[in-house]
Amino acid sequence: MALGDGRVRLGLNEIMEISKPRIVVLLVITAVTSMYGASKLVPGTPELEYWSYLHIIIAGALASAGSSALNHYYDRDIDPKMTRTSNRPIPSGRMAASHVLIYGLAVSCISVIYGFFALNAVSAFFIAVGIFSYVIIYTVWLKRLNTSNIVIGGIAGSAAAWAGWAAATGSMDLLGFLVGFLVFVWTPSHFWCLAMKIKDEYAQAKVPMLPVVIGMQKTSKYILGNTIILLPYSLILSFIPDGMGLVYTVIAAVSGGLMLVYHYKLTKTPTSEFAWKAYKVTAPYLTIIFVAVALDAAFHIPLF
Repeated sequence: MALGDGRVRLGLNEIMEISKPRIVVLLVITAVTSMYGASKLVPGTPELEYWSYLHIIIAGALASAGSSALNHYYDRDIDPKMTRTSNRPIPSGRMAASHVLIYGLAVSCISVIYGFFALNAVSAFFIAVGIFSYVIIYTVWLKRLNTSNIVIGGIAGSAAAWAGWAAATGSMDLLGFLVGFLVFVWTPSHFWCLAMKIKDEYAQAKVPMLPVVIGMQKTSKYILGNTIILLPYSLILSFIPDGMGLVYTVIAAVSGGLMLVYHYKLTKTPTSEFAWKAYKVTAPYLTIIFVAVALDAAFHIPLF
């Protein structure tokens, strides 16, 4: 919080803000459910102890928090131009940019080191991939350059699932890769809905998000097209050898189908108001689908 004489300090509220706790929780859920799923679905994987889950929670939370802080630091010049971000700790003067940078770098490095020693080298590698993808590829390179920014940046979310899978198995197999890649395929549908909602703010900050560049109508069609890819992709996981079972398949079909309906309606009403409704439907999908992975692992009923 800010001190009375205008100086700033690292207050708990400010640290929470720059760490983006909602994203932390989402990515930790993704990692933990992937870890549990791998422990049950991959033959030969030893039974995990509770400590293993605590380790992935700590490593994943630190990686997400550190990456988010570095995003706050790099975007400190454009955040004041957007209503949604203008009251963040750096533009509002509640935290010094140098403090945010130090925190972000330190926490990110600790997450990889912790993952290496507490989990395994493969899991730590994917943790590092997630940080690099979000901070360097998305935030620094693509966000202000090209409409593909959030598409490629989706790899950061996939890395959380891959880290969890590798934490259980010590390696990466086809099913683990495909489960993690779900995040990548889902991300454009999710984020483009938000971008439609705040298109004018992105335009003011000169960030080339898709609706800023091609307009609302075309963006809504891109969202529908992406969801048309997402739904069958999510079901492919049930049709590969030793893949997902009945529980996952039913949940994936229903949740993906609901997204498809809303995104079709969005093409008919490509407004910021309806985009926000579609966003609220799209946002829970990732949690639902990864909880479905865990439930399917716990109560596995093979399709074939």
